[in-house]
Amino acid sequence: MYGFSKYEAQGRYDEWNTTQVKLKLNNKTDADIIAWIRKQKYSRDTSVQGAIKSLIRADIAGSQAEGAQG
Repeated sequence: MYGFSKYEAQGRYDEWNTTQVKLKLNNKTDADIIAWIRKQKYSRDTSVQGAIKSLIRADIAGSQAEGAQG
C-alpha cells in the first residue's frame, strides 16, 4: 500500500485526530483514586477511559446547567 505500513498510517491519524493526557498519581496521597481506577480496570461494565469520560461529561453537563440557572 503505497510503501506505508499500517503503523505509519495509524501514527499520522493519531497525530491529527487524537490527544493523549497523562495523569501522574502519588501512591500515598492518591491511593483512593488509584483504587477506583483499579476497580474500573477489572470491572466488565466499562473501561477506565470510558468511566473517566463519563465523569468528565457529567461535570460538564452540571457546569452548563449551573450557568443556565445563574
